[in-house]
Amino acid sequence: MDPRTAQFLIGAASPSQYPQDGKPEIALVGRSNVGKSTLVNTLTGRRTLARTSNQPGRTRTANYYLIDGTWYLVDLPGYGYARVSREIRDQWNRLLDAYLNQRAQLCCVVMVVDMRHPPGSLDQEMFARLRQIGRRLVVAASKADKISKGQWRRHLNAIRRGLGMAAGDTLIPFSAVTRTGREELLAEIGACLST
Repeated sequence: MDPRTAQFLIGAASPSQYPQDGKPEIALVGRSNVGKSTLVNTLTGRRTLARTSNQPGRTRTANYYLIDGTWYLVDLPGYGYARVSREIRDQWNRLLDAYLNQRAQLCCVVMVVDMRHPPGSLDQEMFARLRQIGRRLVVAASKADKISKGQWRRHLNAIRRGLGMAAGDTLIPFSAVTRTGREELLAEIGACLST
């Protein structure tokens, strides 16, 4: 699967703004500044589709991208960014919880973690929450180009241990710079959409 067209549809600040056309959705979750927007651009082959920033916490809505006119890639607000008010953080958490628990169109969640670091407590909480909800889940380890390939196994094993992943859980090393993992992640998304 290789997306041919991609367009930004809406930044939804509440469930009432979500598209109501019934198209399937693939959601991206991860810490602020883990590279979700860059991952959107790499998957779609459009370098400026999703705005990227060096300042964490820029994604404040559920950003819907229509792919090939048939499904949505949904970039959800990042978690763990402290330089916003408690009220805004609580609002983001409510948006995340409502979306992940109630959105019938959601067929898979791609959780993005930073390959350079072991998962933190917030990553562990999100992974456990997604497991409890029972959503199909793929973990993408971003920024793989920042680590020598000889060290990948050690870092990937640390992520598996840190999250408590089972042997059969999918973990894909990913790099926007080298496009490593792009085809594998698109194949996983395609499998989610076809079931």
